[in-house]
Parts: sequence; structure tokens; C-alpha cells
Amino acid sequence: MRLQRLGDSRYAAPLLALAAGAVQTLAYTHTRLWPLPLLALALLVALLDGAASRRRAALLGWCYGTAWLVAGVWWLYISMHRYGGLPALLSALAVALLCGFLSLYLAAAAAAYAHGRCGRGSDALRFGALFLLAELARGVLFTGFPWVAAGYSQVDSPLAALAPWVGVYGIGAWMAAAAAALVLLLRQRAWVPAALAAALALAAAALPDRFTVPAGDFSVALLQTDVKQNEKFDLDHMAETLAWVAQHLVEARTELAVAPETAVPLLPAQLDEFAPGYWQALRQRFAAGGRAALVGVPLGDFDHGYTNSVAGLSAGPPYRYDKRHLVPFGEFIPWGFRWFTDLMHIPLGDFERGVANPPSFAVLGQRLAPNICYEDLFGEALARRFADPATAPTAFVNIGNIAWFGDTEAIPQHLNISRLRALEFQRPMLRSTNTGATAMIDYRGRVTAELPPYTRGVLRGRVQGRNGITPYAWWAARAGLWPLGLGALATLAALAALAARRRLARGRGRPPAA
Repeated sequence: MRLQRLGDSRYAAPLLALAAGAVQTLAYTHTRLWPLPLLALALLVALLDGAASRRRAALLGWCYGTAWLVAGVWWLYISMHRYGGLPALLSALAVALLCGFLSLYLAAAAAAYAHGRCGRGSDALRFGALFLLAELARGVLFTGFPWVAAGYSQVDSPLAALAPWVGVYGIGAWMAAAAAALVLLLRQRAWVPAALAAALALAAAALPDRFTVPAGDFSVALLQTDVKQNEKFDLDHMAETLAWVAQHLVEARTELAVAPETAVPLLPAQLDEFAPGYWQALRQRFAAGGRAALVGVPLGDFDHGYTNSVAGLSAGPPYRYDKRHLVPFGEFIPWGFRWFTDLMHIPLGDFERGVANPPSFAVLGQRLAPNICYEDLFGEALARRFADPATAPTAFVNIGNIAWFGDTEAIPQHLNISRLRALEFQRPMLRSTNTGATAMIDYRGRVTAELPPYTRGVLRGRVQGRNGITPYAWWAARAGLWPLGLGALATLAALAALAARRRLARGRGRPPAA
């Protein structure tokens, strides 16, 4: 059965859409499979071309998106069931509902594509623009959840050359347009859209990509604590972990030492009671100068609010970075959902937000920009720090703890997200995590050193900071993601105007414009 007929098949088309959406997620961990998402999107376009109605197209887009997300973030179930204490059925239902809701954006894009498609080369632009709007909506609305956005699958593909120009969403838009162009090529021998898509990718690879220059290097030690989530707040384990963290911060023998998110899991008053003098001793060790440390620790108190923070220790003034982009249900409670979070047992689950554009940690001749856990998923937020080149970060430092998600694909997925950020800004990314991936990533997005996950250890090496601004950093620092969204809307408006002109020409009996 031909694919255009399958698009309106009662059962085969939704099953194919589900399979395509799920299979493409392999490329987020096995990056050599980067063509897979492009082929999966092409299959979706072929199914949409055969859909008999907008409602049918919306169903196919929703099936594809839901399978894509469920296969990509199923490990959220572990955090809710194993560590949050939520019943298994309710945990699975929560993941399914989240993925189904977020896939409504792609469903709307699929319906709009089916409504506007004309069987011409412009369909490639139309699908690319609508897909971009769907990804932007998922990444921004309701605090955003852009995990497994399409572009993250291309970190080792030739399309990675687009990252310093248009970022992860721009890569995803190209993928969608290229997928539609591929379908047009196979179905109608329409060479022009396919040639244009290939030319854009080749042009990006050929254009200059050295936007940054060295800013000196420094030695670093990245701690990986390997504390199981169900042991993190156990007092016996905590005492041993605190001692290990302090020892290896002090004895690192590097210019910078980094400990992961909530490596010190107690609020200041609790820490003073549990381990008197612990924090003061650490501060004194680094106050002598020549060395610095970044340590994940919650700051504040229960009465006035608390933050998920990074404390900077050095001979300079005290430094503090507070996480701004909080995880829904895990770090803040969305309005109307307290009943849901009350079903789980998550300590420190209602953090305050940090400021939107925090300063960097100026030390060792570098400007280090901390971000916590999945904050490196939001490149547009990190871009705000590049508005002034004189104060722009020379390196990123990501501290994280995804022990919540067990031994799953979450770790390699997050590593590749960090690699894409390094490509967008051409900055090294240092990752110090609880269970992995603790790694050093250079400004080209290459992993230069990494600890095995689920082991305790210290990763040592030298890192080269960078100065300079990529095109993506320049425009995203000033306008966020608006240029991409407005560009997609302008493309759709132009296509709609062209379609109206063609209809008018046909109504007058004249041949339509080329």
C-alpha cells in the first residue's frame, strides 16, 4: 500500500506514526544514528500527505509526538514511582498525560500543514515553519520542556555546523523542511526544495565557524559523588559523603574544583547542626587565593524561602548562583497541582527562583557561568549572559543530579544536550554530576574526558576558556527565540499570500505565477 493511501488507513497510519516517533529517539543516545530522525520525520510527512482531513492529520501528529516523548522521557516514571513513592499506575499515567499534552503542539502543526499543503515545493517550507513553531511552543510555554527536541539528535551530524548560527531549534526546523523536501523528491521528482535544503547545510558547513578565541586555560577537578537518590538524605550516608566532598575539594590540587548539585544537601542551619563548622572550614581553605571551588548547596531557610544554588569559594567576595529554571513538580509546584506533589515524598520541593541574568564567577582570569541540572536545556536563557561581550562567560559549569532517573538513557541524553550548548556558544562545558555524566566538553562540542557513570571519582584535566560571540549568542542575547518564531510566522504568512494569489489567478482564468 502506498504511503499516501496509508495516511488515511484507520489503523496502519497511527501505528506507523507511533513507531516512527518512538524509533527516532535512538539517535539521542546513539548519535551515529543521526539520519534516523530525518527519515522518521519524512515518514510522518508522507502520512500527513495522505490524510483525508485536518482531524486525521492532527491524530497522526499527536501519535508521532506522544511516542517520541514517551520513548524519550519514560524515565520520569522512575523519579515519581521509585523515589517519589507514587503508585506505579499513577506514575505511568502521569508520564503518558504529560507527553500527550505536550504533543498537542505537534498535532496542531500537523493539522495546519494538512490544511495548507498544495503539493508544491513550498510544502517543505510550510512543514519546516510549522514544526519550528510546535517545538518552540513545547520549549517555552508553561515553563517549557524541550527535552529531546529534534536538533539534539544531530550533535554528531553535519547539521551541527548550524548550531552557532541558529541553535538547536533552527537545526530542528531544517530537519523538518528537509524531510518534507525528501518526500517531494521521492514522490514528484521535485528537485528544487531538496537541492535548497542540501545547499543550506553545505553552506553552513563551509562558512567560517571560528567565532571565538582562546582566553587562557586552567586546571579543574570535577567531583562525581555517586550517591543513590534513596540514600541522599540518610544521615549515616550523608556524613560519609560530606567528608568525601570536603576532602576532595581541598586535596584536588587544581585551580578549580567543582562539586555537583546539592553535594551538600542541607540548608545552612541544618548543616551547622549536623556538621558544625563544615562550611566555615571550606571557606577558609579557599580564602588564601590561587584556588577556587564551586559547590552545589541549597541556601536559605524554610521560613523565608530557599534556593537550589551554587556557592563560589575563593579569595574574592562571596559568590552565589541561584537556579532560575526550576523543574515542575520536583522543584516548584505549578498552580493547582499541590495535591499531586503531596502524593510524593520529595525533600526540598518548593524552591525560590534565581535572577534572570546572574553574573559569572570571576576567578582565575575566567568568567565561569554556572547552571544547574536541566538549565542547560534552555540555550536562550544562557544567551542572556552574552549581551555584553566584556562580561560574557568564558566557560560554562553545569552541576547536576539525575540519580532520580536511575540507570537510564537520561545520562547520555543530557550529555549530548550539553554538547549542543557548547556548539551554540563555542564555549567549553564542564559537568560535575552525582551519577553521571561527569565530563569535560570543549568549545567544539567534543567530550575530551569523562568518568564512567555510577562510580565515585574525580575527573581532572585542563580547560581552555574562550572569548568572542557566535551569531546565535548575539541575536539570542538580544531577542531570545523571537527571531525564530517571527521568521516561522512570516514564512507561513508569505506562503498563505502566495496561495491566495494562485487562487485568484485561477479564478480569473489566468495561469498562476511561478
